[in-house]
Amino acid sequence: MSLALYGHPFSSYTQKVLIALYENATPFEFRCLDADHPQHLDDWVRRWPLRKFPVLVDGARDVVETSIIIEYLQLAHPGAVRLLPGDPVTALQVRFLDRFFDLHVMTPVQHAVGGALTGDPVKRKDSLALAQEQLQRAYAWLEGHLAGGAWAAGAQFSLADCAAAPSLFYADWTHRISADFPLLRAYRARLLARPSFARAVDEARPFRPLFPLGAPERD
Repeated sequence: MSLALYGHPFSSYTQKVLIALYENATPFEFRCLDADHPQHLDDWVRRWPLRKFPVLVDGARDVVETSIIIEYLQLAHPGAVRLLPGDPVTALQVRFLDRFFDLHVMTPVQHAVGGALTGDPVKRKDSLALAQEQLQRAYAWLEGHLAGGAWAAGAQFSLADCAAAPSLFYADWTHRISADFPLLRAYRARLLARPSFARAVDEARPFRPLFPLGAPERD
């Protein structure tokens, strides 16, 4: 087996790549980065000294950054589900939405999580408040955008939805998507029902106590 993925099941960005792999039933070996697998940790740091994950290994090639990994998979290991459209202009919209979910949904969640991990109550409160303000603005924009189709970039599941699924999953835990955003709530539910993401969620279920803001009793 030539493909291997270094990551952690509870990591949103690991899940983003797992969705792409599961969508096309692409064979790969998962190398979990945790204290129980020190050999994976050492190899991961050797391959990517910046210590960010996931990292995809394809033979002698190491591929980093989730969006690049998913595009690489389409080029080197294509499947029936095309996650980036062939039309360049349409592909730009998919890439934009991919960046939107990473930068304007997942980044605020990570800010709130980082504040909670400090153990400082003031930093926890301030980080959460800022994240909730930013997420509320992102939710409002997405509510208007999603009037156009079933998935983030229209009728077809794409790279943008791979980014959206874990982003909105953890964002809703951080700042609940209210009834004021019915289209966004329905979109999140569709993502959770997608077999590729449902599998990633189930695989991460044992790690929910790690969520420092407190994982809700749902999803």
